[in-house]
Amino acid sequence: MEEQTLKAKLRQGGLDETLRALYGASRLEAARSRCGHVLEAFAKTFESSPSALFSAPGRTELGGNHTDHERGRVLAAGVDLDILAAAAPNHSGILRIQSEGYPQITVELDDLTPKPEEENTSAALIRGVAARMAELGCPLAGMGLDAYMVSDVPGGSGLSSSAAFEVLIGVMLNDLFWNGRCTPVEIAQIGQYAENVFFGKPCGLMDQAASSVGGVVFIDFADRDHPSVEQIALDLKANRHVLCVLDSGADHADLTDEYAAVTRELRAVCRHFGKEVLREVPEESFLAALPQVRQAAGDRGALRAFHIYEENRRAAAEAGALRSGDFASFLSLVRESGRSSAMYLQNVIPTGQTAHQELMLAIALAERLLNGRGAVRVHGGGFAGTAQAFVPEDCLEDFKRGIESVFGPGSCHVVTIRPVGGLRLDTARLM
Repeated sequence: MEEQTLKAKLRQGGLDETLRALYGASRLEAARSRCGHVLEAFAKTFESSPSALFSAPGRTELGGNHTDHERGRVLAAGVDLDILAAAAPNHSGILRIQSEGYPQITVELDDLTPKPEEENTSAALIRGVAARMAELGCPLAGMGLDAYMVSDVPGGSGLSSSAAFEVLIGVMLNDLFWNGRCTPVEIAQIGQYAENVFFGKPCGLMDQAASSVGGVVFIDFADRDHPSVEQIALDLKANRHVLCVLDSGADHADLTDEYAAVTRELRAVCRHFGKEVLREVPEESFLAALPQVRQAAGDRGALRAFHIYEENRRAAAEAGALRSGDFASFLSLVRESGRSSAMYLQNVIPTGQTAHQELMLAIALAERLLNGRGAVRVHGGGFAGTAQAFVPEDCLEDFKRGIESVFGPGSCHVVTIRPVGGLRLDTARLM
């Protein structure tokens, strides 16, 4: 489909049903404008016509804090903030990716080996996704892709723009060169591979799976290669609540060891039993050997294990509450998760920090503003990250005003749950 045809379809309302499903009726005009912008920017940048529009959402973690890397259970969801791309094959053997406001990235498809100098860069993610897809059989040799991207997933918001980026690259390659052979879960696994092997970050699969599958997903990682993924309905509007992500504004620099210490200390617990992840260690064995575990992993390692065992049960209970429509019980479990993360996992305040405890302050302020209603908890990795709040609709304006009066304009992101994950937008059929 040429650019003019895509623009005509957009102008004539041919994409409206999909745009409403992805962004909501109130954002339809803005979504049309954004699509038109990315089509025009592609044509100007690459001096050719785009053939397709693609989108991949950011994600929010609803339950299962830090359980995925222990092959546990998580509850997550795609959100209405996304990365949007216009794309077309270029048959040059090169991937040319232009993210608006950044230098263009080029990756040659005849060299898909990890590059040490690309670690922690977007180029590593692009090369890693292409490498894994080629390894699995995607016929990329002699192909090539041009893509122009715009993103409204805020950097540092805890909504995982990196996972959305990986999923978007995978969805484009899968659709344009492999006839959509990969399932959403397989695309998520490809993104995880790129992040682990090429980017250099030992992440779990939760972020990519939530972005790729979309909606609310309950994921059980007991089988690492074939995780169980179940979509669960959640209508926040029907429950008269709004989902907010709160940016505490804390500095993320120099916190690598804080995140690594979580997995390092849990690994020390597991080594006592000759295992790699906590899912392989029966809880009764852990409790029986607690004196020895304290010696092997320290008290914080043992406390973090307490959190993982209970959080796995809690994530399953949260999923069960949503299945049965018991939103009040779900909120109660979210509050329990927040307490466990702060007390046992200890991923809210960086080690030794006293003067700067922004994330804990954001949680404390949110709890005061909610006054016993809704729920708030640490979101994602923690330490200097974000908090998540379920806010009753009738107090949203006061809540947002209260948070932003302390942490600044834009620190309270109101998000909605997106029903689908990564997709080709111009051919999608959404109800």
